[in-house]
Amino acid sequence: MKDIEGKVAFITGGASGIGLGIAKACAKYGMKVVIADSRQDALDAAMVYFKEKNLPVHPIKLDVTDRVAYAKAADEAESVFQKIHVLVNNAGVASGGPVWMMTYKDWDFSMGVNVGGTINGLVTVLPRIIKHGEGGHIVATSSTGGLCAVGGVVIYNTTKYALAGMMETVATDLQDKNIGASVLVPGPTTTNLGPSTFANRPAHLINEGQEWPPRMPPPPKDGQPRPPMPDFSKIFMDPVEMGERVIRGIRRNDLFIITHPEFKEGFNARNEAIMRACPAEPINTQRYELLKHMGTLVYNPIYDKQTQVGPPDWK
Repeated sequence: MKDIEGKVAFITGGASGIGLGIAKACAKYGMKVVIADSRQDALDAAMVYFKEKNLPVHPIKLDVTDRVAYAKAADEAESVFQKIHVLVNNAGVASGGPVWMMTYKDWDFSMGVNVGGTINGLVTVLPRIIKHGEGGHIVATSSTGGLCAVGGVVIYNTTKYALAGMMETVATDLQDKNIGASVLVPGPTTTNLGPSTFANRPAHLINEGQEWPPRMPPPPKDGQPRPPMPDFSKIFMDPVEMGERVIRGIRRNDLFIITHPEFKEGFNARNEAIMRACPAEPINTQRYELLKHMGTLVYNPIYDKQTQVGPPDWK
């Protein structure tokens, strides 16, 4: 997919945040774009930008957990642009809180959107990409929390780890089909993920008493004012820059699209912990030789194909 001009991208969660940034980048480089999103108001707002610039972008209202609706959305995309070449499984929701406070409703909601929605995209769209035979690419939005878990977001990390492993396997399986695959691992980016998460949560999956925005904690007992919040707009990545990095990853067929070097230390710490946990020598030599011979159970050559990240060459 080095030549993306004229190709068609189908982007879920495409009306705001990272999805909109990817859509803008795709359109900038000559792609036709379908932005699918569950919020009609967000679609309408996003389309103002694309219409002003006369860009070939088509909006579709879609709940990615609805498989029947997903198939209809893919049909509509093909009726408008004939084919789909790039699938960006970006739609996602946030979740937070200590593990002992998480309910079945919390788990079902996030797993249904973040993992289930991505599965629905794969099952619905991948066969269409394979069928037209023109090649393609699939991206799934994971998170730094999908490679290095931290506390307080057990459900979110679970879903994002699932997507990372999913896309590593997808990339391996599609090597001979002229279809690339990437896992997008964004760091802090300017989005409206929190409000959008609550707005999209079905009534039957809302916990009793749950509200948005969450209530602020009580002020300190010593009477001191709360410390001021930082200006996140100055430290979070712009979604359009995120989109540029995704375009570069698609063109280079990067397995991992990692956006923030600030998290290298955490990635290294996790990988080193795994290596320290490995026995120094095989306990059962016969078993070791058998597993080593089987190859992919202990080593996946797809990792060797990961492009080394150089300077930001998208400009």
